[in-house]
Amino acid sequence: MNKQAAVLFDLDGTLLDTAPDLGAAANSVLEQHQLKPLSLAQARQLSSHGAIGLLKAGFGSSWEQQPQAELRQQLLDYYQQNICQGTDFFPGIKQALQWLNQNDIPWGIITNKPEGLSKQLLRFFPEFEQSAVLIGGDTLPQRKPDPAPMLLACDTINIKPDRCLYVGDAERDIQAGNNTNMTTLLALWGYLSEQDQFEQWAADLHCQKSEHLEQTISDWLDDL
Repeated sequence: MNKQAAVLFDLDGTLLDTAPDLGAAANSVLEQHQLKPLSLAQARQLSSHGAIGLLKAGFGSSWEQQPQAELRQQLLDYYQQNICQGTDFFPGIKQALQWLNQNDIPWGIITNKPEGLSKQLLRFFPEFEQSAVLIGGDTLPQRKPDPAPMLLACDTINIKPDRCLYVGDAERDIQAGNNTNMTTLLALWGYLSEQDQFEQWAADLHCQKSEHLEQTISDWLDDL
């Protein structure tokens, strides 16, 4: 195993299943407007698209006529106040992070979730104390798929991008990793919808189940 490498992760839909809480936040806004709530299945498919994606689905054809920034802030305010009611690790993720720690493989998080909300959420899970870097969606003026957050993470942990594996569940994750010459791994257990043509995203690796992530990372390290 080559240890001169690092693993970087997206957060929502990759490490943590945050859809129950994001969906509840969206439904709190929809309820105020007498609109039908999103199901958990819908929330799982939409959470990668953030607050706007959830609200747009809930408001439907009337979304363009709404005060979008105001509604987004209402969702985020509710989410901040109820940030970890139903959120938890996907199966096998905690064990994969423990394995990385045991093998002295640095790892970190690059997410489009605002940095403040990310830090607030991660405090609920002691496993994240070992994270070497956290880059949020507002840490820099740029966010994924722009390469800037990826490069900042590499600079922070002092490892070149071509020695990094980036794991994410959205097209922008794969684009961001590919744009910086990282090896990209598509987390197929995440928040993908039936409309996502992920075969065209040009990920280097696919992992079907979160329980298989540890082995997939180990195999990647062996091939370096």
